[in-house]
Amino acid sequence: MPADPRFEGMSQISTLNSLIETLKDGQQGFHEASEEVEAPELKSVLSEYSEQRANYATELQGLAKALGEPSPTDTGSVMGAIHRGWIELKAAIATRNAYAILSECERGEDSAVSEYEKALKDTAISTFLRETVTTQYNAIRAAHDRIRSLRDSLAPR
Repeated sequence: MPADPRFEGMSQISTLNSLIETLKDGQQGFHEASEEVEAPELKSVLSEYSEQRANYATELQGLAKALGEPSPTDTGSVMGAIHRGWIELKAAIATRNAYAILSECERGEDSAVSEYEKALKDTAISTFLRETVTTQYNAIRAAHDRIRSLRDSLAPR
C-alpha cells in the first residue's frame, strides 16, 4: 500500500526541523567559540562555520515552508544543545583554551554529522531534499574534519 502523501510531507518537515535545530545549535556554538579564541585564523574559521550554519538553516527553513510548514523552527533547543554536545562549550570557553574549545566544537560536529546521516537514511525524504541534505552533509563533514585537524594541531605535547 502506498504511503499517505500527507504524512510523507510531515515526516520531511520533522526531519528538516531536526536539522534546523542542529544547525542553530552549531551556529550559536561556533559564534560563542569565535568570540573567545584569540588566534585570528581560528576566529575566522569559527565565524565562517557559524555563518555557514545560519545559511544552511535558512535554506532548510525555505524548504520546510515549501512543503507546507508555515513556521519552521528557528532556534536550537536547550535539550538539543545538551544532546548535541554544544553545552560543554561553555566550560571550555571559561578556560579560554583553544584546544579545549576546539575539542568541544568537534563534539558538537560529531552530533551534526550523526543528525545528517540519520536524515539521509530517512526513506521518506524526496530526491530534491536528499540532494540538498547531501550537499550540506558533505560540507559539515569537511568542517568536522577541519575542526579536528585544527584541534589536533594544538594538542599538548
